[in-house]
Formats: sequence, C-alpha cells, structure tokens
Amino acid sequence: MKVGVNRWTLPGGLSLPECFRLAHQSGFQSIEVNIAEEGELTPETSESEVRALVRSAQEAGIELSSLSTGLGWKYPLTSSDAAVRDRAIAILKRSLQVAQWLGVDTILCVPGTVTMEVSYDEAYRRAQEGLKGLADTARSFGVSIGVENVWNKFLLSPLEMARFIDEIGSPYVGSYFDAGNVLVFGFPQHWIRILGARIKKVHVKDFKTGIGNISGFCNPLQGDVPWSAVRDALLEVGYDQYITAEVDGYRVHPEVGLRHIAESLKTVFG
Repeated sequence: MKVGVNRWTLPGGLSLPECFRLAHQSGFQSIEVNIAEEGELTPETSESEVRALVRSAQEAGIELSSLSTGLGWKYPLTSSDAAVRDRAIAILKRSLQVAQWLGVDTILCVPGTVTMEVSYDEAYRRAQEGLKGLADTARSFGVSIGVENVWNKFLLSPLEMARFIDEIGSPYVGSYFDAGNVLVFGFPQHWIRILGARIKKVHVKDFKTGIGNISGFCNPLQGDVPWSAVRDALLEVGYDQYITAEVDGYRVHPEVGLRHIAESLKTVFG
C-alpha cells in the first residue's frame, strides 16, 4: 500500500505545485487533489491546465492518487430541487473528465444527505438514479465513482452500502471507504470485510470516541481507530492501493504534522 495525503491537509495558500513538493518532502508517496468552484482546479479548468499540473506532480516526484471534492455537500444528488440535482450530475461528469486528464482512476462522491425535508427513502432513490445515470459516463472515461461513507445520516451500515452499490450494477461505481468516519456507529474492519472488492479508494483519519462529535477527529495514531485491524482487513480483501490521510494536520509548524502523519501511516501500512 502507498501512503498519501489529501491536499486539504496541507497548509492553505500554497499552489498545487508547492503542495506536490511539500507532500513529497514530508514523506508521502501520493497526493489527492480536489476540485472546487474556485481555485486552481475547477469544473472549468482546461485540459492543458490539468496536464500542466500532472507534469508538476511528476517533477516533484509524487503520484496523483484520486480526485476529491466537497461540492457534493453544496449540490447533493438527493436534493428536492431538480436544478440542484442537475448541477450535481454536471459536476460529477466534469470531475470524471478531469480525473481522466489527471491520470487517476477514481473520483470521490458524497452521495447526498437525509434531512428534515429529504426522507431516507427519497435520498436512496435519488442518489441511485443519479449514479446509475453516471455509470456509462464513468465507464467511457475509465474512471470509477467512489461513494464515500460520511456523516450524512445516510447509508449507515456496510450491508446497506454494499446493497446500494450492487443495485447500481456497475463496476465503475463502488465505495470510497473512510475508516475514521464509521467509528460513531460501527467498526472499520467490519465495513472493509463486507465491502471487499467494492472498495475503490481509502481515506484515513483518527477519531476519539470519548468525544464523539466532530471535535473527536484527529491525526492517525492519536485516537481509537483499530489500525492493525484496519490494515489486516484491507490485506484480506486484496486492497493494495493508496491510503490517503484526510485530516487537519498541525496548525503550528504544519511541516512537522505532515511528517508525523506520513510516518504514522508508514508504521501501520508499511
């Protein structure tokens, strides 16, 4: 397995080429970049601009692992507003294209949210409809969509996540598994064994269950994630790809925090 970092973990204000160099210098083998409505990588970024970023990563000596985004929170596939759902689909389609230009094989997808206004069954139906409609596009680009388990009151068990993916019926729609996100309602090693080959990519962070809310998230080896059990379960299901840290890092001397995260992940995953 290769240890990597999400660009969000690195200090703000750096350009992507600077992030590539810092991630490599900190000991990471890969970096996950993010697409947003503003910045260096957006749905409007051109192919030539994306390929220039690829060259910058190569020059820095670091691999690009995957493409992430937080836009699924702003434009959920589960929204009651058809225009919002259409925007979500458009962003995911463009993300698939950008991912192909980047040379990565997976994009992250937050599948939507259950709210007071959006019932669980409505969210399930809308999210599945959206992803079924994107499956052929994903196939055409050779890029998979990884549905992430997040704190969205939705897809709350590994059995349901597996069923949700299987009902879509495409090898290009799978799981983007986040080991730290499940500790409030489950055990990551159970999720891994149940999801198995459906797992496309893996995010890691630690979590202090004694705190139990968003303030409980922390850097690897500082919380209650059963790291050895996570590693063993991933090996059992044949996962041998990127392990990407998605954490806050250190606010003071962030370069020290990055080295700590990289060394922690190497200690666990080798």
